[in-house]
Amino acid sequence: MIELRDVSLTFPPPRARSIRERLNRLRGGAAVHEAGAVTALHDLELLVPPGDRVGIIGLNGAGKTTLLKVMCGIYAPTQGSVVVEGDVACLFELATGFEMEATGWDNIRTRGLLLGLSPAEIRDRMRDIADFTELGDALDRPVKTYSMGMFVRLGFAVSTAISPDVLLLDEVIASGDMRFQEKAQRRLADMVDRASILVLVSHSMDTVRQMCRRALWLDQGRLKMDGPVDDVIAAYSEFAG
Repeated sequence: MIELRDVSLTFPPPRARSIRERLNRLRGGAAVHEAGAVTALHDLELLVPPGDRVGIIGLNGAGKTTLLKVMCGIYAPTQGSVVVEGDVACLFELATGFEMEATGWDNIRTRGLLLGLSPAEIRDRMRDIADFTELGDALDRPVKTYSMGMFVRLGFAVSTAISPDVLLLDEVIASGDMRFQEKAQRRLADMVDRASILVLVSHSMDTVRQMCRRALWLDQGRLKMDGPVDDVIAAYSEFAG
């Protein structure tokens, strides 16, 4: 289950860069803070029960990815509460925990631990993860020597080696040649099938229709519409032109 109650998120302004700006903040800090702060999410009320498949749509800057980050605990709301029950996997932070000086093998272990796997579970899944990456001997090298495609392959292979209750996904991940992309899509589809809850952010209305039954339309950090996927997409498409 995911439940948001009266959730807002405000990012503070950047730190003052000059001595004069710092002194001005000391004299009238509250006003300066309000002038530079940015509220990304406004008063969100949301309940996602087990079995739900939810797509989040909206224009660029609407707060879609920010909402996912609130759901998985990367951002703490400045107002309201967030309750998430079950194991959570975020497939939009593939590089979290990676050490660029360490080898691919070492990063599989580190990322696995961050995803909640035990050392024994990581050992059991190590060969499957390595085979899926198709990186071969490159796993013996530091990941700083990897291309972006190799890096994403490694992060995707580790991140999809778990069976989460709640799957948070920002766009459909693809990297490498067409054959590898097809393999990645099959693995991701299997992961989605096993998850109790899916929350997907995508600009592709076809993808949202295919993977979700319910849609949320965000507009400037506010929930503009919540309902059956076809109804919400029709309203959003008319708005977006």
